[in-house]
Amino acid sequence: MKNALNFIKQNNLIKPGERIGVGVSGGSDSMALVHFLHANAEELDIEVVAICVDHGIREESRDEANFVLAKCKEMGVRAYKFRIDSPKLAKERNLSIETAAREGRYGVFSSLIKKDVVDKIALAHHLSDQAETILMHIFRGSGMAGARGMETTRDKYYIRPLLNTSKEEIISYISEHSLDYINDSSNNDNSYSRNFLRNVVLPEISSKWPGAINAIAEFGKALKEDDDYINSQIFDDAIIYEEKEAKIPLSYFLYPSPIISRMIIKALKNIGVKYDFEKKHVALIKELALSRENGKRVSLPFDVVAIREYDYLTLANRKKEVLQFKCELRCGEVEVPGGGKLIVRRVKDFTPQAGKLFFDYRKVPKTAEWRFRQDGDTFTKFGGGTKKLKSFLIDRKVPQRKRDILPVLADGNEVLVIAGVEISDKVKVDGVPTAYSVEFNF
Repeated sequence: MKNALNFIKQNNLIKPGERIGVGVSGGSDSMALVHFLHANAEELDIEVVAICVDHGIREESRDEANFVLAKCKEMGVRAYKFRIDSPKLAKERNLSIETAAREGRYGVFSSLIKKDVVDKIALAHHLSDQAETILMHIFRGSGMAGARGMETTRDKYYIRPLLNTSKEEIISYISEHSLDYINDSSNNDNSYSRNFLRNVVLPEISSKWPGAINAIAEFGKALKEDDDYINSQIFDDAIIYEEKEAKIPLSYFLYPSPIISRMIIKALKNIGVKYDFEKKHVALIKELALSRENGKRVSLPFDVVAIREYDYLTLANRKKEVLQFKCELRCGEVEVPGGGKLIVRRVKDFTPQAGKLFFDYRKVPKTAEWRFRQDGDTFTKFGGGTKKLKSFLIDRKVPQRKRDILPVLADGNEVLVIAGVEISDKVKVDGVPTAYSVEFNF
């Protein structure tokens, strides 16, 4: 993987002094990347931090996350572990498990970047991943924007140091440094689109054309050059951007089709829609703009609505960001997605203090855990009386924007502690020598 260091420098992926978070699943690619960056940390003048996200999909995922923490500790790399409930997120948002896991994972990454825990996130995508991505986008009906493949740098914060490194080089590096890694059993499930490409399609193609993976990746690079040039010819100063909305003058839809398509994709990205739309969806937006029906609207994927309004075509992002958080009850500090920090300590002094709550941890069921609020949650007020959690938070005048990122300690739908707000009567402190204190700082 010697060329990876040159690749990092040539593409200015990392600046001296940066704290680089590495997404580590425990697989060969991510274990190689975190080891490689840590081994070259002095030359690059960086600090490496491992970030392990347990997606909650498989029974063994908790053990795998603990494996990552242990191996990173052996390397001398500081590591953070997070758990998200991907199946639940997929059900709530009508997403595939793959997409739900991805959204949850990037939600964790985004939160860490916003809180300055890390400056950038390094992802372990390599040359074969690039070839798979290009083929997936082509088969899905993507235009040039998707067929160009993954970017070396995305959104300024996500970098792919191994994008020009082959899988064979990674395996050789793993062997050379005797690195342990996990074989994820789900990688053999060909019902997942990417696994089908990786395990069935690409091996068949490569058996006929041995250089296929490199050829596909080079094809993506050629498309990128052409796409970048066409994008440079776009003049879109008259597009009006408001909160999660883009108003495109209808006159812009008289431009050549390649310009219009890229203008739409750019507008979508500027209102927070990061996924590549398929050509058929871009065609629906064009058709709507050129129609004469004022007020007509079209619903599109990813919670996007297109509306023809007088002299404008409006693209509105109706998506609500859903952050995931789960954590067992224990003493210590926990970073909470959304920008908060949860602090739990064992104390003997119960003197009231601003922002600090006390509760009897002995009264908390072992199955209770910290999470964000859910539909059906109830809360027994201090002093008695049970209410729906939503109603209680309204009564306490907790701002709506904070309600969804407020950690609660709950057993099922019974909330026992609302961090930073109140404890349930069921866990109040009654003449015990020690209890837990809890603070929550936004």
